[in-house]
Amino acid sequence: MIPGETRTGPGELILNATLSAMLISVVNDGDRPIQVGSHLHFPDANAALSFDRSAAEGFRLDIPSGTSLRFEPGVGVDVPLVALGGRRHVPGILVRAARPEPPAPGTGAAGPTALLTPGAPAVAPTVLAPSTRPLPTEGT
Repeated sequence: MIPGETRTGPGELILNATLSAMLISVVNDGDRPIQVGSHLHFPDANAALSFDRSAAEGFRLDIPSGTSLRFEPGVGVDVPLVALGGRRHVPGILVRAARPEPPAPGTGAAGPTALLTPGAPAVAPTVLAPSTRPLPTEGT
């Protein structure tokens, strides 16, 4: 066996075959190329990328693990997204003041999750419905 080698049975293996998927149109409105990795919660991608962030909630890029897509300035492309597993919730890489946490399966209860800049004082988050959650602004 070679380190990192993957062995599969005979036949074709289709990745993410059982997960919900969609295509979404994305435009890089920035002045620099932007790379987005395979497992980033797509709505948390760079604010210079224009796309329907609410439609992308709970989705990531449908590309091989460990790879990324590069978005060139001023260029629009349709990219494949695939649903995250479990609650389809990622606490976040992008720092936001607050974000609603989805209910645990079967409970119907949701709780706030504070996402703060490291070293910032803890504050009680304001929970917003996903449709009213403000989008991140340039430079955050």
